[in-house]
Amino acid sequence: MSNITSSSALWYATRATGIVGLVLLTLTLVLGIMSAGRFRTRNWPAFAQADLHRRVSATALVFLGLHVLTSVIDTYVHIGLVSIVVPFTSSYHGFWLGLGAVGVDLLLAVAISSALRQRIPARLWRGLHWLAYGSWPTGMAHALGMGTDAGQLWLDALAGLCTAAVLGAAWWRIADWRQAKARFEESATGGPASTRRAQPVGSQA
Repeated sequence: MSNITSSSALWYATRATGIVGLVLLTLTLVLGIMSAGRFRTRNWPAFAQADLHRRVSATALVFLGLHVLTSVIDTYVHIGLVSIVVPFTSSYHGFWLGLGAVGVDLLLAVAISSALRQRIPARLWRGLHWLAYGSWPTGMAHALGMGTDAGQLWLDALAGLCTAAVLGAAWWRIADWRQAKARFEESATGGPASTRRAQPVGSQA
């Protein structure tokens, strides 16, 4: 009886940590996109945003670790440690678990490179940090394809909200980049206003 109770507790813990981890990963990605676009206000300066991004990222990694731990020690199904880090090697939901392993590997690469940021070239760190963008869709697919609650309305709604948040942040980032590019090109060419000021007075009709 105790084994059944323990397995049930681990099952709930795996579900809960997986869902919370996905939400935190979404928030991490949104904050990262906004930081890349240099989003800031007077009440939310860049250093505060960067600090929040680090804290949320660290919390997401904690929940990811708990999700992995409870999955491995749960005796209801056998998920070995190798399957957690080597994608598509498990016989249990091989494809969906493999996507989860891909997400874990990408996040580990980001976490390790961030810990070694002062010891590795900035270009290498930046390239590895971009891997975080790949961890989100693989994590989302893993949750929707393998999760016990897959197909439930509340999970579909949560996944929709997370997706909308990421797409909204990406849309804002693209729009911000285009505006910045336009401002740069205008300043480089003098812009319409500068051109009018540079015209001789007598040249006007």
